[in-house]
Amino acid sequence: MAEVRLHVVCENNMIDTDGLADLYKRQLLDDVVPFWLLNSLDTEYGGYYSCLDESGGVYDTDKFIWLQARQVWTFAMLYNTVEKRQEWLDAAQIGADFLEAHGTDAQGNWYFAVNREGRPLVQPYNIFSDCFAAMAFGQLYKATGRAEYAVIAKNTFNNILRRQADPKGKYNKQYPDTRPLQNFALPMILCNLVLEIEHLIESDLVDSTIQYGIQSVMETFYQPDVGVVLENVTTDGQFSDSFDGRLVNPGHGLEAMWFVMDLAKRTGSTELMKQAIDIAVQLVEYGWDKTYGGIFYFLDVKGKPLQQLEWDQKLWWVHIEAMIAFAKGYLHTGDQRCAEWFNRLHEYTWSHFPDAEGGEWYGYLNRQGEVLLPLKGGKWKGCFHVPRGLFQLWRTMEDMRTTQRNTLIQYT
Repeated sequence: MAEVRLHVVCENNMIDTDGLADLYKRQLLDDVVPFWLLNSLDTEYGGYYSCLDESGGVYDTDKFIWLQARQVWTFAMLYNTVEKRQEWLDAAQIGADFLEAHGTDAQGNWYFAVNREGRPLVQPYNIFSDCFAAMAFGQLYKATGRAEYAVIAKNTFNNILRRQADPKGKYNKQYPDTRPLQNFALPMILCNLVLEIEHLIESDLVDSTIQYGIQSVMETFYQPDVGVVLENVTTDGQFSDSFDGRLVNPGHGLEAMWFVMDLAKRTGSTELMKQAIDIAVQLVEYGWDKTYGGIFYFLDVKGKPLQQLEWDQKLWWVHIEAMIAFAKGYLHTGDQRCAEWFNRLHEYTWSHFPDAEGGEWYGYLNRQGEVLLPLKGGKWKGCFHVPRGLFQLWRTMEDMRTTQRNTLIQYT
């Protein structure tokens, strides 16, 4: 695949978006989506194979519920926003049918994993299965108008809110009360999930969830004195000097910042938009590997050794989510820091992750940027971050191009 670089046009301080909009669209529709359509659909038992090797071959048939739901969401979203292709709706439906039949326990909690036939393997300890199930059925309701999908999405969202103070419940391995911590991931996801299903829930609940998400992300977990977002803080929002309390995942913070930018746009808050951009710049400067390039997976806020042995790996989702954050930041404000970081991230990402021969993207690189695992899908990588990211980047480039043209017309 030919490398296409973003560059800043110095004479008018705008980004040249024409080639990039086409690149991201082609990569999405001609490469990534066909890869999953061809290789992942289980036409015998339903649902999707997530564990795909370099060429798309299935190397394990277990099915991870959060990845099943993410893939339903992906194909339903494409059907709703790009083109009403029947093959996309059919692909979403095969996953939704499997989830309805096998995805939950008797109380409606979504399992983490089932086997190929749908028999439970891992208990519903992970609330993110629920988060992505709500997203999936919210999108599929838009696509089909089937009332049962709206019910599933709303019931699941309400269950998430009931569980948010203790997401793992009886499956929590931690001894109670010794070091109780709250985790960043759920309030971060709620910032995005609430917009995904706002067509199904009351406006007061939408507004309160948005305010909770913004407050949690931007005040509780963001640490202005060091310019990072922590993964865990105490239940009263204080720093915990422990492995978990010192943990920083720059990619999580950067992904959260584009969620917050979407909320800032929705609420019309220029102050929140500027704050999200400032934090994104702090995070990428903190997380960037100045020796080999790319963003570290994990870091310790005090520079201590980490318990995560994979801390220095370079991951696909971290880089594409960072690209979205800086593309949106530039679109909404024209901040040149966003253009410069997008340029650097695009060049690194495009020269390391896409596989021009086998299709789709590699997910895991070592610190030097060499392919560490040749898989295209597994327990943690599925049909989600790459297609969602390419879609977001494609549409953001098109919006940026429209904004540039309108500006040129205005001043001509």
